[in-house]
Amino acid sequence: MMVSKSQKPIVGITCCSSLNGIHHQQVVGDKYIRALMAGSDVIPVLIPSFGEAMLEILPHLDGIYLTGSYSNMEPHHFGGTELAVEMPRDPSRDITNLTLLKKAVELKIPVLGICRGFQEMNVALGGTLHQQVFELDNMTEHREDKSLSMNEQYSLSHNLNLSETGILSTIMKGELIQQVNSLHGQGVDKLADSLRVEGTAPDGLIEAFSLADNASYYLGLQWHPEWKIAENPFYNEIFKSFGDACRKYKENEAYS
Repeated sequence: MMVSKSQKPIVGITCCSSLNGIHHQQVVGDKYIRALMAGSDVIPVLIPSFGEAMLEILPHLDGIYLTGSYSNMEPHHFGGTELAVEMPRDPSRDITNLTLLKKAVELKIPVLGICRGFQEMNVALGGTLHQQVFELDNMTEHREDKSLSMNEQYSLSHNLNLSETGILSTIMKGELIQQVNSLHGQGVDKLADSLRVEGTAPDGLIEAFSLADNASYYLGLQWHPEWKIAENPFYNEIFKSFGDACRKYKENEAYS
């Protein structure tokens, strides 16, 4: 029997690889960590983006949490072409998260992914991405107005239409219309075959998904529920459901 020293689940948060001046750093936004601690009641640990070597940490985790980022995935991971416009990249994060996600699904470790993390979750299982949603004729603008204050950028932007069955409709007790913020330029093109749609924007863009077979908690969200979760019951319920999944996983592992 495995016995953890921590009474709370331990959740790994994968870092972005960042260059600050001449120094390489591993970073995670403060708001993501605070939302996880407050909403999920877990112990956060940071996972550096050091590639396959990070697989060694998985046996010590009860969940994985993927944050948003200003960087975008390199398109070769999903069969995309390199665009003429320059985009911020983080190849170390790409490799680390794609590797961890595939193994996490195999081990049935709970996963919650936000924005870039949501996109990584789809690509890891064979899905593809639109690299510039705003260039598509049938899509509305999903990017934030960066001239506005942070509060305005993260304010509610559009309705989210929930599927009748799934994690989100369950935690919201069948209230199928919710409201979310919108701060992204990329989005899901082809959804991975093993995933199901949990929610869509009014223009039809997929905004949330989970595993179709319910084999484990694998919830991806295109918006940013980490923003002021105490003021938003929907966002708070999402983090609570993730925490509950991590506690269940921890309990099952303790007696396996």
